Amino acid sequence: MTSSVSSSATRRPEDENLGVAANLAYGLQHVLTMYGGIVAVPLIVGQAAGLAPADIGLLIAASLFAGGLATLLQTLGIPFFGCQLPLVQGVSFAGVATMIAIIGGNGAGGLPVVFGAVIAASLIGLLITPVFSRITKFFPPLVTGIVITTIGLTLMPVAARWAMGGNSSAPDFGSTANIGLAAFTLATVLLLSKLGNASISRLSILLAMVIGTLVAVGFGMADFSQVLEGPLVAMPQPLHFGMPVFQLAAILSMLIVIIVTLVETSADILAVGEIIDTKVDSKRLGNGLRADMISSSLAPLFGSFTQSAFAQNVGLVAVTGVKSRYVVATAGLILVTLGLLPVMGRLIAAVPTAVLGGAGVVLFGTVAASGIRTLAQVEYRNNMNLIIVATSIGFGMIPIAAPSFYHHFPAWFETIFHSGISSAAIMAILLNLLFNHLKAGNSDQQSVFVAASDRTLRYQDIAALNDGDYFRDGKLYDCDGNEVPIIEADSGEEGAQASAKRRRQAAHAH
Repeated sequence: MTSSVSSSATRRPEDENLGVAANLAYGLQHVLTMYGGIVAVPLIVGQAAGLAPADIGLLIAASLFAGGLATLLQTLGIPFFGCQLPLVQGVSFAGVATMIAIIGGNGAGGLPVVFGAVIAASLIGLLITPVFSRITKFFPPLVTGIVITTIGLTLMPVAARWAMGGNSSAPDFGSTANIGLAAFTLATVLLLSKLGNASISRLSILLAMVIGTLVAVGFGMADFSQVLEGPLVAMPQPLHFGMPVFQLAAILSMLIVIIVTLVETSADILAVGEIIDTKVDSKRLGNGLRADMISSSLAPLFGSFTQSAFAQNVGLVAVTGVKSRYVVATAGLILVTLGLLPVMGRLIAAVPTAVLGGAGVVLFGTVAASGIRTLAQVEYRNNMNLIIVATSIGFGMIPIAAPSFYHHFPAWFETIFHSGISSAAIMAILLNLLFNHLKAGNSDQQSVFVAASDRTLRYQDIAALNDGDYFRDGKLYDCDGNEVPIIEADSGEEGAQASAKRRRQAAHAH
């Protein structure tokens, strides 16, 4: 019995171990994909707090270290913590605006308040995860498809900014050189993906980044001169910025961020489960959310912030087809190493942002395409599903099309709906509940907004009918009023006998 259970468990696609070399190569590809995102938050928050470059460097190192540990917990898992799926964890962008607001004009003195708010709100989030882990029945392909599609679409502006150079205040932002480098990287990804070798195709993103960086060096668009400047090894310093300070207003503000993080992480866990075709039940979802919350509550002790799954790495899983969680666990080890070896972080940071932009177009576009593929499985006849898809995706695009749309709303409302992912997820869940679960009042007629599909019948469906045959109350009768037996499918001897019986009845009728 034990061996049977073990063999069943090993059949999960995420449990495949590709070996050390492949894990390192694919794991590094994951790190390169999310490196810009994981260092952006400590950079932004550190600058808002007026920190010196050395202290900002400590925030970055702490975020890499904490993200690596969180990734190991999420992918490998321990009892009650970790969904054991290929999800990379890192600092969540959802809390940037809230953390800057908490810091206010307090400078570095506001950081302990931020850390205290993150710890307290994450612990509250840990207590409410059972509520979120029991919502899987409200995430059918209709909802998950909407969320996956929106994740991809909302990430496209990130790829565009990367392709333009990343830094909007830089003089070469949006230059033809930057966009040309991004286009070259994109073309390299497509060319390598077309090659017959499966290994090269799977590593197309990483190889394209390496080739794009080498081309950038040749044109003087990459600078590695500062890689060896600064310490080679640096341990994260616990409580370097002081003991956490707990303020009620800051905790309540951060709690909204935590709820948004829970919604987005739930969507990411379900999305990656859909992409790699593995079962994600309420227990597994709960384990993943608890890992998120415990990682977020411990990260501030090292000098980092809220942790969540990175959507761009969900795209990498989709585009490469590499489903192994051990690949992502290796990425977690690389992140921990980068947190201990700042020199490695400086090396990866030297990869031109435009190169990341070229790869990002494929990565994020693949996420959207995966969502569209999921939505293709949805039934759209005689229901409101098309309206649910249209409204939810449209609602999710509002913050992308008009970033200032919610600026005059209350801060808590803006925090929730300024994220296109959470906007679309909330709308999809509510509309699915309204039209597909709370069916009272639903019309039995097809929505006027949904174009009726053409009614077609196969020739073989009508070839066996005889003159005078008619249907009444779901039954088929011949011209003499005798009921003609209907079977679900002809198969084997039973099918042959049914066909013979039908022919005898036809001959008798004539």
